[in-house]
Amino acid sequence: MTPDQTPATRSDAGTALSGHSTSLIREFDRGRRGRFGILLGGQSPWAILQAWEDWTFHLMLSSGKQIELCEMAWEAASSLGRAVLEREVPGIGSGPKSDDRRFRDPCWKRPPFSLLAQAQLAAEAQWHAATRDIPGMGRHHAKRVDFLGSFMLNALAPVNFAWTNPAVLDAAWRTAGANFAAGASLLAEDIARLARGKQLKGLEEFKIGENIALTEGKVVFRNELMELIQYAPTALQVREEPLLIVPAWIMKYYVLDLSPANSLVRYLVDQGFTVFMISWKNPGAELGGTSFDDYRSKGIMTAIDMIGEIVPGRKLHAVGYCLGGTILAIAAAAMDRDHDDRLASLSLLAAQTDFEEAGELMLFIDESQLALLEDMMHVQGFLDTRQMAGAFSVLRADEMIFSQFVERYLLGQPRTPTDLDAWLADATRMPARMHSEYLRQLFLDNSFAHGNYLVDSRAVALKDINTPLFALGAERDHIAPWRSVYKVELYSSADTEFILTGGGHNSSIVSPPGKTGAYYRISTCDASGKYVDPDTWLASASQKQGSWWPEWVRWLDAHSSSVRVTPSFLSNATGGLPSYGPAPGSYVFQT
Repeated sequence: MTPDQTPATRSDAGTALSGHSTSLIREFDRGRRGRFGILLGGQSPWAILQAWEDWTFHLMLSSGKQIELCEMAWEAASSLGRAVLEREVPGIGSGPKSDDRRFRDPCWKRPPFSLLAQAQLAAEAQWHAATRDIPGMGRHHAKRVDFLGSFMLNALAPVNFAWTNPAVLDAAWRTAGANFAAGASLLAEDIARLARGKQLKGLEEFKIGENIALTEGKVVFRNELMELIQYAPTALQVREEPLLIVPAWIMKYYVLDLSPANSLVRYLVDQGFTVFMISWKNPGAELGGTSFDDYRSKGIMTAIDMIGEIVPGRKLHAVGYCLGGTILAIAAAAMDRDHDDRLASLSLLAAQTDFEEAGELMLFIDESQLALLEDMMHVQGFLDTRQMAGAFSVLRADEMIFSQFVERYLLGQPRTPTDLDAWLADATRMPARMHSEYLRQLFLDNSFAHGNYLVDSRAVALKDINTPLFALGAERDHIAPWRSVYKVELYSSADTEFILTGGGHNSSIVSPPGKTGAYYRISTCDASGKYVDPDTWLASASQKQGSWWPEWVRWLDAHSSSVRVTPSFLSNATGGLPSYGPAPGSYVFQT
């Protein structure tokens, strides 16, 4: 080695050492921040503080807004004061949020409880007004502050306390206080069950493969990410096109195969479809490096390839639910871009493809929140079920937290659990890399709608989709708001059938014929037709009573051939294809 080489060599070694040291320091910081995030339940205090600071600062500068709020508060107080003096409290229907579920019981119309209800509704209306139309305040911060304040007001609502809830007081009078004893006993039992990692009482009666997820079938393929289930036909002749269902991996697939009366899978099989279902693996730390695109390539595309081997030479109907619908839309866009014509139709059920108006989940999405969440998942290798379930519970606090508290522990009369409740309690984990990419690329950057999402190193967009499209939204969906789902009509290049159902994100999907109170609205939009905004569409669309399932089957029929074929299920059993056991498979049992 010559003398002039020695300094360079030492410099390279120093650079390598410095780089290694920097990497160790960054890894140390990630671990420390991740453990901090675990202690905080995945919530960034800085993100919350920023929102409150933004609101406080800009409200202080808005004297006109302050005067407006004072006038609104004075009017509400005067109205309540007059009602007290006149001993005539206006009915709940005359106040804000007249359809509020908390105060539907007729006992809330009795004074003084009607006054308490009106005061609560007035306080909530005042808070909503205090977080809106404040010049200079960021929209995201305004929504977050509104949500946090509303949550606190909701927690303090008179319905949540025994001495201000007339239904609880009536129950105590009728039972001589036995409702409180029953509630205390149930509370002690629930705490003991949760401490042992068990489900709440009643949910254990629903068992996978015994009274839910019962539709007969077999697992025809398995890899490290999913199992592919083929269901047994119930008809002598079936439609030529098979049907593939891609569920979300946030929860387990059997929301689409609950008890036989509520099973969408059983309904489709009975209607003469050859149905395939993806059952996703419940990931642990070993799948922490799984990417969002892996769910497309190793999940959807692998399933399509396998179906092509089982029933060769046929197009298929692809159906995606929730997050499964989002990744299916991306897969379909890439297939149409690449002239892969294996899809006969595309159905997206409560699935977002544009995330500009992504609903209440956006309250948890900003740079500070994502950085903390990513560090936390880096430590764990996944997003834990409790962290995921906690976020959804907070978003639906009225239904998931406060009303259940009143029913279970104040009234001592918990409602009978349903198969859907059992499914909701059976949560899954999220791989760290996948969840980070999903939140950043779709929620934060909206890359698919903007044409920046890459598949096989090339951009895809909603505009690439020209496969006939069926899209379903739900009126009370807080996860995939229907106006956001509706936007697929604006961006895609496909003829689109749009259905708006009643219910929420999950209850709208579980809508068998004969379901009480079920209704929907429907319209067709040609690819070349003019766009109609969602509110204009809602005002003009007529409401139909009943389940949307038969309407969907009619649409599938219109995009199927008239040919009926002999089911392939039995012939596959002896056709040399490997079998991995009967449905519902093994991945669905993973906890």
